[in-house]
Amino acid sequence: MKLLVVEDDADLRRQLVTGLESRGYTVEETADGQEALYLGSEFAYDLAIVDLGLPSLSGVELIREWRANKRNFPVLILTARSDWQDKVEGLEAGADDFLVKPFHMEELSARLNALLRRAAGHAKPVLNFGPLSLDTTGRVVSFESRPVKLTSYEYRTLEYLMLNAGKTVSKAELTEHLYHQDFDRDSNVLEVFIRRLRQKLDPDQQLQPITTVRGLGYRFDLPAS
Repeated sequence: MKLLVVEDDADLRRQLVTGLESRGYTVEETADGQEALYLGSEFAYDLAIVDLGLPSLSGVELIREWRANKRNFPVLILTARSDWQDKVEGLEAGADDFLVKPFHMEELSARLNALLRRAAGHAKPVLNFGPLSLDTTGRVVSFESRPVKLTSYEYRTLEYLMLNAGKTVSKAELTEHLYHQDFDRDSNVLEVFIRRLRQKLDPDQQLQPITTVRGLGYRFDLPAS
């Protein structure tokens, strides 16, 4: 999952980026509201974390612009404890949740997980598809209750496909949502990840959880349970 962090406090921004990357997210960052408007309008993100007190364009104005431009990814706003008016204004502008500073990374991570799941239509933290389950909180994949060992990138690829189960996801879309903008888009890395996932999840080729849709991309095809 790819996140955009918009925070002008350099120390807090670095803390957020480091903490989120350590939890397996791909994170891009900016301190400027106008740059955030451009990034959020031109590139694909699964969620944005926005401080309301930004230079050049406030967080509230930024969210309003995104929503006016039909950018519907979830937005979590960061606010000071006393600024309740800002919370209300941010939510009315189109934000989905707020978190009061100072906060613990564990709470931030839990709120992000909930927003990402709801955006994909899942209410519970564990995604169950037949014998395969994925715990979005613990980032653990199990087959018939036995853990499946995946690399970070394998997990990210599988999580995105499972959150979009039944939908054909193009290589370009996977690349946009999983990797930084400078990722080598001409590489065959995604094909390698898909091949490894198939080997680990379906060594006997009985389930065939991931279908290749020729010329279009990949689709996770197991039914939800």
